[in-house]
Amino acid sequence: MSLERKTVFHRCVRCDKRLPHQFVAFCECGGMIETEYALDRARIERSASTLVRYFDLLPIEDPANLLVTDLPTTPCVHASRLGTSIGMPRLYLKDETKNPTRTTKDRMAAVALSYMKDCGIKEFCTSSTGNSSSSFAHFARLYPGCRVFLFTAEDFADRVIETSEDQVVHFVLRGATFVEAFECASQYAARRGLPSERGFFNPGRREGLKLAFFEATDQIEEPIDWYVQAVSSAMGVYGTYKGARELVQMGKITRLPRLLCVQQETCAPLVRAFSEGSPDCRPEHVVVRPTGIAEAILRGDPRRVYPYVRHIVLEAGGTMTAVSEAEIREARTMILELEGVDACFSASTAFAGLLKLVRKDQFPKNDTVLVNLTGGDRPRAAASKPYWLQRTGTGWAPEDLSDPRTPVVWSG
Repeated sequence: MSLERKTVFHRCVRCDKRLPHQFVAFCECGGMIETEYALDRARIERSASTLVRYFDLLPIEDPANLLVTDLPTTPCVHASRLGTSIGMPRLYLKDETKNPTRTTKDRMAAVALSYMKDCGIKEFCTSSTGNSSSSFAHFARLYPGCRVFLFTAEDFADRVIETSEDQVVHFVLRGATFVEAFECASQYAARRGLPSERGFFNPGRREGLKLAFFEATDQIEEPIDWYVQAVSSAMGVYGTYKGARELVQMGKITRLPRLLCVQQETCAPLVRAFSEGSPDCRPEHVVVRPTGIAEAILRGDPRRVYPYVRHIVLEAGGTMTAVSEAEIREARTMILELEGVDACFSASTAFAGLLKLVRKDQFPKNDTVLVNLTGGDRPRAAASKPYWLQRTGTGWAPEDLSDPRTPVVWSG
């Protein structure tokens, strides 16, 4: 790898303040931090590795801190049989099930961990519905000395693939929601003086998730008119749109894709707020205890991310839609039977949304459309023993105080 060190810029999207290269999610004014590059000097390398090829568009200054270069380039299938069945001759499927843990979040973890190493971060707290945590746990082994504290709501506990307890400490919250687990991670981080990884607002996550679209621009000969993805916070869609802007500025692609974000009807706060034309996701849009078969996207309270997502979808001339469980099941069956891709229910939600709009004659059938099938099912984890937390009058506390490990990892 013969990459050169580069300069990474950080800018507040609200007040336009420039910040030095560091692990930071928010400006002092409360605005989200975006990562920028010297695009006039950026190069696309000749390499089989996507992370090496697009290194100049990643938030890592020192190439020595790029933890992984051998992530697979996942297939981009020209879905001719599936497309023919619905009258779409230019339909493409990005098959992210081929990643190491069967999820597009592997791209996120590879970049986010490299970004943290570049910024000198060795320990941090995070939470997810399973995919992100599994990816962090998987790639942490490539970062000696790194320690990840995972916080998981009970319903998602068996979706997390763990590695060595020396690097991954897993807390499971009895009867908690995703939002409660996320908040507990933040509180634990504050108590122990650790960085809270911040999910959508971690620049390394968004920058890593744009790489699937980057690969697709190399794999599809014609310009991509639409990018379609199932979403919870729409972190991947946001990263993709930012990355597309960068490729346009560099002359790599000729236009930006329009965006279609899809959610399951039982947990569709983004869609509800967007369909009402609301500038904010309000309390009545929030789903307190989400349920549904699309487990990876059951995020019921996206109020903080919604304004950012709404802005890019409107700018792109895109839209959002929600689909039923029956529509998701039908979409998954069609993808498997016609194209041989075994996507999970969450990933299949994306095609279900496209199919719904096509059948309503609300989508341009001759456009070039890229559907990101973000992952496939994993075997339910036979995880190492987690630390169970129970709800108390003041928050969360260890359930088993007799566990000799508890004082070490829980006390401040």
